[in-house]
Amino acid sequence: MNRWKGVCVAVFGLTGAVSPLALAREPLAEAVARAHEKSQVAQCGGENCAAVFRGLIAFVDGRPKGLGGNGRSCADCHLPSDNLQLSPASAQARFDALQWRRKWNPRAQDPLFLPIDADDFRINGEQASDFSNLLQNGLVRVTLPLPPNIRLIDPVTNAVSAETTADVWRMVPSVNDVRLTGADGANPAWPRGPNVTGGYQLDGRKANLQEQALGAFEAHAQITKAPSARLLDDLAAFQNVLFSSPRARALADAVRAGVTPLPDVDPPLSELAQQGKVVFKRACAQCHGGPGQSTPQAPLPLRFHDISSQCPRPVDTAVPARYTFAPCPPRLARNARTYEITLANGSIVRRTSSDPGRALLTGFVGGAAPTDDWNKMDNSGLRGIAKTAPYFHNNSADTLEQVVEHYIAFYKRAQVNAPPGVVPPVATTDGVHFDRQPLTEETAALVAYLKAL
Repeated sequence: MNRWKGVCVAVFGLTGAVSPLALAREPLAEAVARAHEKSQVAQCGGENCAAVFRGLIAFVDGRPKGLGGNGRSCADCHLPSDNLQLSPASAQARFDALQWRRKWNPRAQDPLFLPIDADDFRINGEQASDFSNLLQNGLVRVTLPLPPNIRLIDPVTNAVSAETTADVWRMVPSVNDVRLTGADGANPAWPRGPNVTGGYQLDGRKANLQEQALGAFEAHAQITKAPSARLLDDLAAFQNVLFSSPRARALADAVRAGVTPLPDVDPPLSELAQQGKVVFKRACAQCHGGPGQSTPQAPLPLRFHDISSQCPRPVDTAVPARYTFAPCPPRLARNARTYEITLANGSIVRRTSSDPGRALLTGFVGGAAPTDDWNKMDNSGLRGIAKTAPYFHNNSADTLEQVVEHYIAFYKRAQVNAPPGVVPPVATTDGVHFDRQPLTEETAALVAYLKAL
């Protein structure tokens, strides 16, 4: 019982829970009993209190009754001590602790380090032991079926491989503030499903938190029996009361209550951060808008974007270079694979990427650049971003300063690639000038504001 109590305190202490959730300081049995007595949704952020507590227990339970599985819980990857995400530093610390334990117990295990997330799993199966992507990058394996028109290329023979699935390596995002993200329904935001106005997972492939939880059970916990609908609902209820700050919680409460206009929940800002907020509204809010800062705004209502964070990065062939992305370090570049794609017109092309994004869901490649699914990912929310380094879907930016530097290069490339006389909506506020891009001299201000979110 004390072990459960400790986890309750750790989770709710981190997320700034509302007063009913402070019940986690009590012994678990008493806390759950009180939750059953006070099951009104108003007392648990719009969720049934009993469901929230059951969801908490399920979140930290590595052996959910009757499901089988490999012993891994949600909290093994969404670490309460790491803002409910997984950073490379935390993965390395757990691995070091495991090696220390094995000095006295050679059979000691940690559910974070299972063969399925080892780099050499496809070669060595259950004997796999190379956890480089976890330790160096904080990335886990995501396996997706290849669409009928996309095939992998064998890196040794350069011939089409017989593989029917693709492994991509993605970060473990925080589950804080999920109530503010997901599908927004605000725009006819994409020409193809799934989830044209956004979803869950980095590519938006899951429609709701229940689908996301089921996917995690199946792919990462390797359950052998299906969970009940109530268990999935309980996990969703628990995640819906997790926030990066009381300000984010207040915003979610206002959204739920239908308050208009929504309150500005930014904290008191320094002069520098206030300057950064102006830069943010100009350079960032057209994609990171709305209460969750994940809703695209006119004139750019496209939900999914390629921000050039995959490996390899674009390189300008002009001399001198007109834009320069930080190249992917070898620890990330090694995740790139080459794909052979049969386009709609029957022609065949090859493209290389560490993560083709939504193209692996739809197979749609080769259309107009803004609506091509290649490398496209969902817009992420930004609340609490100061606490969730590193950044991007592959943890390729260590700091917010590096994030801003990346976008400076992104906007410069957008200008270079624009047809003569055309200013793409992503780069302009008035349809005439290339004026959205953040400037190098604005980096400090923009970072100050991002750290305040």
